[in-house]
Amino acid sequence: MAYVISDDCTACGTCIGECPSEAISEGNPYKIDPDACIDCGACADVCPVEAISPA
Repeated sequence: MAYVISDDCTACGTCIGECPSEAISEGNPYKIDPDACIDCGACADVCPVEAISPA
């Protein structure tokens, strides 16, 4: 199950550097490629606004 980013995303960029599979792309809100996501949760752990959750 891939993670998703909600509209609460502030596009701060914190999550991008934490993703080991480079599944996150910039935008407003940022997007997670479900095919590339390895379901590790690293992005959710560092999100300051808790905008990332399991799909």
